[in-house]
Amino acid sequence: MAAATEGARLSIRGAGKRYGDLQAIADVSLDVGHNTIVSIVGPSGCGKTTLLWSMSGLHGLSEGQVQLDGQTITGPHPDIGLVFQEANLLPWRNLMQNILFPWEVKRQKPDMAWINHLLDRVGLKGFETRMPRELSGGMQQRASIVRALSLRPSVLLMDEPFGALDAFTREEMNRLVEEIWLETKTTIVFITHSIEEAIFLSDRVLVLSKRPGRVIADYPVPFVRPRSLKTMASREVFDLTNRIKADIYGQTTLRAAAE
Repeated sequence: MAAATEGARLSIRGAGKRYGDLQAIADVSLDVGHNTIVSIVGPSGCGKTTLLWSMSGLHGLSEGQVQLDGQTITGPHPDIGLVFQEANLLPWRNLMQNILFPWEVKRQKPDMAWINHLLDRVGLKGFETRMPRELSGGMQQRASIVRALSLRPSVLLMDEPFGALDAFTREEMNRLVEEIWLETKTTIVFITHSIEEAIFLSDRVLVLSKRPGRVIADYPVPFVRPRSLKTMASREVFDLTNRIKADIYGQTTLRAAAE
């Protein structure tokens, strides 16, 4: 098994995961640097979520290992936060009570100054006593991001958190993630089905193959931040989008057109 790259924050080496006869991912190796955003894209069912959950320590691997700062992850880690596809707010607790829930589980005193800063940052100040049913989908996902960031994780794993949102709210959430990253420089691994979202958010975009998922491409995203509408409408973004599509769909004509 190859060694982790020196200086990498998160390293995966030879990762494989089987569910009975089903091989979800196979021989996945990658590094995620400090203070970077790396997105992972690929066809449906290629093992993106399996890989992310393995990084979090919630799912054990069948082969290989995941390391954080050179230490093998064998279970949930206090330095790793996770934002799910759904907000997963407890319906019987209000917004603030949901955010404080992980602090209660850990039996720790919450950092209210930081939590209130985050609530203000994401536009949820004044909604602390609202129940989840009183919040829009976008507001619920903002609350889930605050809940994850409230513990100040140094690594944040995001499992397609905006897939169920409408296009306008999704774009708003993408800009919010970019703004929070510019402030906190938290290392982020982001799973998405949207190539445009991956390019907008990321320093690198990794492409997984069809199941069993393997890394088949690794694209640097060279555009300066914050990324403007003009940048996202540029020929360079269009070409990169088509290259990634060609890898996912196997359409050589798309690759030739992009090049």
